[in-house]
This record gives sequence, C-alpha cells and structure tokens, in this order.
Amino acid sequence: MSSRINIARPSSASYNVDPHGMSNSRPSPAYRAAPSNPDDPIEKLRQYASKIEDYVDIYSQPLRPHLPAIGRFLIVVTFLEDALRIVTQWGDQLWYLQKHRHFPWGLSHLFLLLNVVVMLGGSTLTITRRHTEFAVAGLLSVVIIQGFGYGLIFDMNFFLRNLSVIGGLLMVFSDSMSTRKKGFAGLPMLSETDRKKYFQLTGRVLLIFLFLGFMIQGKWSFSRFLVSLVGLGACGMVAVGFKAKWSAAFLVIILSVFNVFVNNWWSVHSAHPQRDFLKYDFFQTLSIVGGLLLLVNMGPGGLSVDEKKKIF
Repeated sequence: MSSRINIARPSSASYNVDPHGMSNSRPSPAYRAAPSNPDDPIEKLRQYASKIEDYVDIYSQPLRPHLPAIGRFLIVVTFLEDALRIVTQWGDQLWYLQKHRHFPWGLSHLFLLLNVVVMLGGSTLTITRRHTEFAVAGLLSVVIIQGFGYGLIFDMNFFLRNLSVIGGLLMVFSDSMSTRKKGFAGLPMLSETDRKKYFQLTGRVLLIFLFLGFMIQGKWSFSRFLVSLVGLGACGMVAVGFKAKWSAAFLVIILSVFNVFVNNWWSVHSAHPQRDFLKYDFFQTLSIVGGLLLLVNMGPGGLSVDEKKKIF
C-alpha cells in the first residue's frame, strides 16, 4: 500500500514554496564577526599574551608531569632546612629561647623537639602525598608557633614571607583534593571541588605577599623600580586569576634570579651572623616558588577571570 502513496514534494516548476508571499525575497547575508583592528593596542596586548602563554605551555611540557612533585618538595624545603638548623644548633637555640624569650628549662627543649618532629613528619607526608590535610595543618601550626615563640610575629618582613608560605601550603592542600563529597545527612555541604576553588583563591592571593615584601625593603634604584612595577602587575594578575599561569611562571623566574643573587648565603663566611638570615630567606623564597609552580600546573581555579572567560 505504501507504494501507492507519494509523500514527496512535487518536482514540477509550478510548485511554489511560498504561495502566500510571506517570505523575504532577499537572501539574508551570513553572520560575520566584526574584524579586529590590528593597530588596536588592546588587541596587540592580547596577541602578545597569547604568544607568551603558548611559549609557557610549549617549554613547560617536558617538566609538566614532574611539576607537582617539584612544587611540593620546594614548598617544604624551608621546613626541612629549619629542622636541620635546629638540630645542628641545638645549644644556640636553647640559649636564645631561655635568655631572650624567657622560656623555662624543659619547655624550651619541648618547644624545639616538637618543632623538629612536626616539620620532618609534615614535610615527609607532603612530599609523599599521604594524609596531606594533617601534614598541612601541622606545618601551619609550626609557622604560627614559631612566630610567637621567636617573637617575630610583628616583624613585617617575617609576616609577609610567612603569609606566602601559608599560601603555598594551601596550594598543596587544594592540589590533593578530590571530587568526592563529604558531609552529614540533612546538613548543607560543599563538594570537594567547591572547597578546592576557595583554597586555590586564598592560596594564590597569599602567594604574592613575598613580592610585596621585596618591594618595601632595600634601597631603590631604577632597575628595582622597573622590576617592582612589572612584578606588581604580574602579582595582580595572579591574584585575580587573569593569565595566571604565565604570570606565575614570570614570578618564578623573577624570584629565582632574585634569590640566587640577593640571598646568596653560600658566599658569606660561616661565622658571619648574616649567613643564617640569608639562608632562611633563601629557602623561604624556594617555598614560594614551589607554590607558584603548583599554580602553573593546576591553574588559578574556578574563582578566577581565566575560568570565567571559558564560561562566557
């Protein structure tokens, strides 16, 4: 029966697709995006930024699988160095705590021993990615306890540097987060992904405080002003998450060069008191570089301009 029914459109020339004349006789032109002006400075800046981002992706590709491990190791290297320094200078540390900080005998020993155990244990767990939440919590407590114990909590340079170290530890914590949801029935809860976004935002904002500390200390010169101006722009881009990967890579280069030439503790005599301060600053800067490497590897997270650009 189906062979007797023809449901095809008539092929004769008399067939009119619009018998009532309701359609527009002129064909509508295809949509064309407005051509970009190559002389526009914003367009040039966008092209340069895209090229830099491409170069970062290309040259970091061989290191990309190893960036998380390198970043985690560099973040905890300051704690490892601090633990080794306490052990090798045990008598001097006790003398300082008892003489200048008025720690009673026994409490000073317990204070140093607790710091060494927590720093070594937390650093080992961070490197091996085991029980990261407990490792980060322990290392955070060391940062706070040492600030009060050594009386450096109100020192601006110490405060800014340790804010950056805390930012690096938060980046470690966010890197270890999974997408599982944890919570109690009947109670509002945040998924691990949502919490990860907030930790990444807090971590990347805190990371830039080391560079701010670099800007407010030392003597000013034209080269220092130029580097500070460019670095401040990169810090702002990291904070808001705009082109965050190559901005973080740029800060890694700047801080690494600064660290080698300014905090060169190996060139100072072992008996010089400035040697320990330079060594402390050197390894703390390495920790912030590790946090920035994790940022290069993970990206800025959901609460960032880069992520919003992907949506809109």
